Amino acid sequence: MTATFAAGDVCLLLGSRDRRFLIDLKDGGSFEYHAGSVLHEAIIGNPVGTVVRTSSGARLVAVRPRLADFILKMKRGAQVVYPKDMGPILAWGDIHPGLTVLEAGTGSGALTMALARVVGASGRVVSVERRDDHASHARSIIERFFGEVPPWVELRTGEVEDHVAEVAPDRIVLDLPEPWSVVAPAASGMAPGGVFTAYVPTVPQLQRLHDELRRSKRFAGIEGFEVMQRQWLAEGRSVRPQSMMVGHTGFITVAYRTEAEMDADDPATEDGVDE
Repeated sequence: MTATFAAGDVCLLLGSRDRRFLIDLKDGGSFEYHAGSVLHEAIIGNPVGTVVRTSSGARLVAVRPRLADFILKMKRGAQVVYPKDMGPILAWGDIHPGLTVLEAGTGSGALTMALARVVGASGRVVSVERRDDHASHARSIIERFFGEVPPWVELRTGEVEDHVAEVAPDRIVLDLPEPWSVVAPAASGMAPGGVFTAYVPTVPQLQRLHDELRRSKRFAGIEGFEVMQRQWLAEGRSVRPQSMMVGHTGFITVAYRTEAEMDADDPATEDGVDE
């Protein structure tokens, strides 16, 4: 990726009062909002971080969007995994370069893009989506962000359960209404020592998933948690939390796939972390 903007690039414009606008640069294009307009030609060919002025004199800073910016501003099909949950999924799911990761469902492609970045060209991401319309939308989103679907990312349609044995993943990452249906295929088709990660929004889903992980006797170190995010304002001597925060969006579950069956009363199959 070059240090200057070109036609076809995705650009994030930073305005006053933390306003952010995501645009696709094109020859002859223009961006308009309440504080005036700016021609795309004022950005194309200039360095990333350049400052432009609108027709009314307002200042905008042109930068490349971070993945978090892109996800929050992009047009969505299915609901997305938000950045506040994405980081913990990558960290607690132990995603790193060179891994083979099986993901489902692709949804709007947000988590797929994060996984692709982390495993890198030495790894592999196979993302499965059961709905054709969501799969098509996700492909367009991924191509918009990367310029193409990275060669190490494979987008498939169907049921993820049918792909576990063939992919033999090191990691499984799920954002599905019924992730417990993947536990048995993961128990037989996932690499021993691999990490199973799932994201669900409700308590009943969390409970059923954990019950199924324990019942399988092939998973240990089962943990479930949620993440809260609160922004802070720091202006001069005024430092305070914002009145609004991002509260519950979903529960993250992680578990290790064991080589042999666990006894039902083995402490390693219990939820939680040792004190």
